[in-house]
Amino acid sequence: MQNTRLNDLVDRLLEQFNQWIRNPWRRISVIIISLLLGNFVATVVSTVAGQRAELDVYLAMLLLIFTEITSWLVYRGDTIRDRRTPKGELSAARPLFAEMLNCLKIGLVYGLFVEAFKLGS
Repeated sequence: MQNTRLNDLVDRLLEQFNQWIRNPWRRISVIIISLLLGNFVATVVSTVAGQRAELDVYLAMLLLIFTEITSWLVYRGDTIRDRRTPKGELSAARPLFAEMLNCLKIGLVYGLFVEAFKLGS
């Protein structure tokens, strides 16, 4: 691919983001925001699905597919990712995107359970 100004700009922005996210506290904050966003999405989905009773089956199918694909993407690479570093230690750190997606899924499932408890009481 040609090295255009747009490519240079995107490369620089991605490198700056990677440098910024190397700080463990920033990484944890982004992951917590993802967890809370999943909880918020669950509340919104349950509210919208409760309003229009026609969408219940489709939204349940869509959420099931999302959670299964997310689990498959996050947990399938554990055997591939467990490679030894040059010093001989195991490197098992997940990429940030995988951790964010997994926390979004956990927040979504947790939020749906909370909504179910609210409806049941």
